[in-house]
Amino acid sequence: MTVTIRIARGEADLALVHEVRREVFIVEQGIAEEEEWDDLDPTSEHLLAVGPEGEPVGTARLIFGEPALGITGGVGGRVLLGRLAVLKTARGTGLGAELVRAVEAAGRARGAREMELHAQVQALGFYERLGYAAEGPVYDDAGIPHRTMTRVL
Repeated sequence: MTVTIRIARGEADLALVHEVRREVFIVEQGIAEEEEWDDLDPTSEHLLAVGPEGEPVGTARLIFGEPALGITGGVGGRVLLGRLAVLKTARGTGLGAELVRAVEAAGRARGAREMELHAQVQALGFYERLGYAAEGPVYDDAGIPHRTMTRVL
């Protein structure tokens, strides 16, 4: 499958981003709709992966600036990777790793020196293979165990 990753621009792209997140997080994982959509969406940069026919297959978001400082406890030079989602039809293709690398590149372009993410515990191995290290205890987020992970960019 040929996939293109781009920064989501405009309402049409954001609708595709939300389509992927709705399928993965709300439908598959049972996360409540009010927990999925938050006030970080409008200030974040969203990456969108589309297939050969322009169909959405994956997404991730980059949280930067003041919103990132609020989440990371004021760690300067750190941005956050969040809402990484790949549709079932594109899993196992390496797209998840491609999206992580694309978010890292977008973070570096904004001057970031570190990336933080809040991984579902079942995905820790995936992120560890990409160079992330877990820190701190396991905590609950939307009813799913998570752990904070970081990586120097």
